[in-house]
Amino acid sequence: MAEKVLVTGGAGYIGSHCVVELIEAGYQPVVVDNFSNAVREGDVAESIRRIEKLLHTNIEFHELDLLDRPGLEKLFKKHSFSAVMHFAGLKAVGESVEQPLRYYRVNLTASMNLLEVMQAHKVHNLVFSSSATVYGDPQHLPIDEEHSAGGCTNPYGKTKYFIEEMIKDHCKAEKDWNAVLLRYFNPIGAHSSGLIGEDPQGIPNNLLPYVAQVAIGRRNCLSVFGNDYDTTDGTGVRDYIHVVDLAKGHIAALKKLKENCGCKVYNLGTGRGYSVLQMVKAMEKASGREIPYKIAPRRGGDVASCYADPRLAEKELGWKAEFDLERMCEDLWRWQSMNPKGFTNGTAS
Repeated sequence: MAEKVLVTGGAGYIGSHCVVELIEAGYQPVVVDNFSNAVREGDVAESIRRIEKLLHTNIEFHELDLLDRPGLEKLFKKHSFSAVMHFAGLKAVGESVEQPLRYYRVNLTASMNLLEVMQAHKVHNLVFSSSATVYGDPQHLPIDEEHSAGGCTNPYGKTKYFIEEMIKDHCKAEKDWNAVLLRYFNPIGAHSSGLIGEDPQGIPNNLLPYVAQVAIGRRNCLSVFGNDYDTTDGTGVRDYIHVVDLAKGHIAALKKLKENCGCKVYNLGTGRGYSVLQMVKAMEKASGREIPYKIAPRRGGDVASCYADPRLAEKELGWKAEFDLERMCEDLWRWQSMNPKGFTNGTAS
């Protein structure tokens, strides 16, 4: 019997790519999502429907909000999970600054509900989707796992940090718990099939989806926030990682749990930084289209450079990012060109 893994937020961008990798690695994912950042197709998320088609399989999907404690209890009574992958949560930095209480209520309450229900049903293995935002302003580069955390510049990052702390404290108190906290840098790209990818609801908060929408003609022009940073061309530098590499890191984390590892923290990044303008040029090459941009004032909370030291994950998880920048942009452009309007009215069917 394949091990059942609960995937919260499994219809979203990163969650859906992890569902693909779970199935290909021989696990049986059970997916829950509340459609806050996913497109509905009947009773199922469109991303999940497409994965079923891609892999010729059926996926158990439940519309469920983790704030619905009775609904969560019911799910755990029905299934015997070997582990949980926790992606569910609100994730827009700018929105979190405008609506901090909503972010604290949703992200923290949902995670507390999940941990308590896991504990009640003796499910003691967790992979948590965290973020490099927990590091705040980098004190040194590249950023390793020993870098201080908690000096977050926005409420979204603080919720990730608080959830990490909750999990760490719980693992200390409950010695039979194992958790791997994965701090992502900047996931981009899409599955090579072009069937699933990032489909932001509304105006994209992240650079690459916005660039891709300019290239396809959905948006007129990219705003580059600041060109006076201390970087190669004055624009902000980030560590971009292919979402499929990221998903494979979650499978490696799942295997790590089998070692009764306690609570572990790993960066998932490439260790290499690219500037905004370098990313624009790379997407122009991948799409064969010019991407118009204008320089705008810096945004509050943005840092000049941020990139990972990913060596600990390579050493302890046996994981390393494989895809280069060209491949990331090619896969992103395939997704965008096959699905000019994302999952809604997309042509990939």
